[in-house]
Amino acid sequence: MSESTNHMTLTAMSQSQKKPFSSPLRWLTLCSLPLLLASCGTITPQAYSTAEIRERVVQDRQAMYADQEPITAPITFHEATARALKYNLDYRLKLMEGALSRSLLEVSTFEMLPRLVAGAGYLTRNNDSGGVSVGIETGLVTLSPSTSQERDRTIANLTFSWNALDFGVSYYRAQQKADQVLMAEERRRKVAQNVQQDVRNSYWRALGAQKLLGRVDALLLRVNKALKRARQVEKEGLMPQPQVLAYQRALLDAVNLLTLRRQDLELARAELTALMSVPPGTPYTLAEEKEHALPPVPTNFDELELMALEKRPEIMEEWYRRRVTENDIKAAKLLLWPNLGIETGPVYDSNKYAYNNNWYETGVRLSWNILKLLQWPALDKAQRDQNQTDDMRRMALSMAVLTQVRVGVQRYGLALSELEFAEESLRVDQRLLSFSQAAAKTQFDSELEVIRAEARALLAEYQRYASYSNAQAAWGRLYNSVGLDALPQTLDNHDIKTLGSTMEKTMNEVQSTLFRNQ
Repeated sequence: MSESTNHMTLTAMSQSQKKPFSSPLRWLTLCSLPLLLASCGTITPQAYSTAEIRERVVQDRQAMYADQEPITAPITFHEATARALKYNLDYRLKLMEGALSRSLLEVSTFEMLPRLVAGAGYLTRNNDSGGVSVGIETGLVTLSPSTSQERDRTIANLTFSWNALDFGVSYYRAQQKADQVLMAEERRRKVAQNVQQDVRNSYWRALGAQKLLGRVDALLLRVNKALKRARQVEKEGLMPQPQVLAYQRALLDAVNLLTLRRQDLELARAELTALMSVPPGTPYTLAEEKEHALPPVPTNFDELELMALEKRPEIMEEWYRRRVTENDIKAAKLLLWPNLGIETGPVYDSNKYAYNNNWYETGVRLSWNILKLLQWPALDKAQRDQNQTDDMRRMALSMAVLTQVRVGVQRYGLALSELEFAEESLRVDQRLLSFSQAAAKTQFDSELEVIRAEARALLAEYQRYASYSNAQAAWGRLYNSVGLDALPQTLDNHDIKTLGSTMEKTMNEVQSTLFRNQ
């Protein structure tokens, strides 16, 4: 074969390779591609319509109060706590977050499995694949152009692969997800304790409101009538003006104090209604139960502090967070080591020129980015600093917890003293009211004194209920400062009455435990 013939052959091959696409469909695809890319930039913000917003509001309001056990009897304290924990939206949110964490943990465990990837495809080209051979020494074409591959062919494969570093990183990520499940559980415990505390604070004030609101309204009506009479007396000049003005001043002071206390009483019931997630406007009454006996001030400080350090959800959450951050550093260190990858599986190719259309492929690959080892000292220092920071954060939180326990005991003692003083004040004001009513005559001064005595007695009774509520709240804060729970493992499987009874039994057992060494 002459040199000119070889040159013509190579020229013909070059021209055949530069032959444009003959399929109109391919040209249409290439031309439409820029239009498709340009259309991606034509998206505009789409705000919700007014009708969609209203529909969402209606659905949310129905969902907030859905599937609630109806109120058919007066609500006791423990039943109010049970209803709040079962239907409170904040607590339900923490339950869902815990379920989400467990689902993510289940997902992460599957990431540790090897990969088994099935693939199939169709390949086509507009001309033949092939080539010629050229002599190394002579530079001459030794063979005519030939091909060993069809223009159109299908391929398929099933590849099993395993990567050592991917497995190691997935293992640490799964451990992190497991710790995050435990952290979510501690946050759920904290919300449950806060809800119990809020109910304890609101329930007894709301019960006092239920007992006193009617009497406050009746006394306000009497005070307003007396105020009108005083103005009429002033207008007619039946009494000296300084005396009648002082009379009016005393009545206005009584109205002001009673109005303020009435607002406090109404707000207490509204807070309790919100805590129990009761639909607004739903009528209900609180059980006229006997006030729970308050325990004495604890003196076993060491036992309480030890219990708080063991049980407080905030400390446990920080401890789990330390493991999460430590696993981050471990995963980063793992990536510094050599990586071993294994792949194997069957392969199919429909190419008719192939001698074997089916075969198995197996490959083992070991790689190592040696320069990444330079990161080891920095990662090691970061791990030590991170652990020290986490430990210091936990110890600072522990110190705050110990302070809360000590302060909680002191506040509880002060609340008991305040309650004792309020009870003594109530007894005195009730005796003064009896004397005023016995000595009452038709004169305005006597009537004013009776109204003043009734107002003082009613305010003293309100203060006594408030002091008892404060004492219950102080006891609840002490209870929470130790990190104690009063819930069964599941809430959905219990009705309100059963759940309330279970909580009452648990709280009584815990209370006896707190004072067993006193």
